[in-house]
Amino acid sequence: MRDAENICQVEELRPNWMGFIFWPKSKRYVSKYPEYMPIYCQRVGVFVDEDIEQVKLIADDFALDIIQLHGSESPEYARQLRKWKVIKAFNIATADDLEVTKPYEGMVDYFLFDTRKPFVEAGGCVPPGGTGLKFDWSVLDAYQGSTSFLLSGGIGPDDAERVRNFRHEKCIGIDLNSRFETAPGLKDVNKLRKFIKTIRQ
Repeated sequence: MRDAENICQVEELRPNWMGFIFWPKSKRYVSKYPEYMPIYCQRVGVFVDEDIEQVKLIADDFALDIIQLHGSESPEYARQLRKWKVIKAFNIATADDLEVTKPYEGMVDYFLFDTRKPFVEAGGCVPPGGTGLKFDWSVLDAYQGSTSFLLSGGIGPDDAERVRNFRHEKCIGIDLNSRFETAPGLKDVNKLRKFIKTIRQ
């Protein structure tokens, strides 16, 4: 989110959190302070392997409530940000992928489970960021950690009933992004309104 009018419109739907991406390579990069920032929901700043002092500076400047780490940040890196609530994102395809969460137990407040990208680039190097694709949520039946998580990865307007029917005692919410956009960083408020109404029934 970065457009003031759009931020205001989405905030009227009363989401719990609203995200702001501070990774310069993202199409949704927030390069300057928006003319309006939400006051009725918590602000989440998304970072990818950023210098930790820069993360702290931005978090203070934007009055962030939560920091989301979407790169290869270590548990110790996350521990140094405990002034804020911290989300650590993981890319998931199989139950074995859940093993990487274990060192972060007690170091962060939440996990976010996103779709793992295929290794298609030279040298197997895949840049961070969402794929807009879903993974098999049944994989999460194997998750037995103590950290609550958010479900992410290509959730769109047609997934409302699937989200309503998903059950896991540690799932506290869902992440909505690209499939609700009219352009990068600009949300379709009508689609969001309909979706939120359905899942909150």
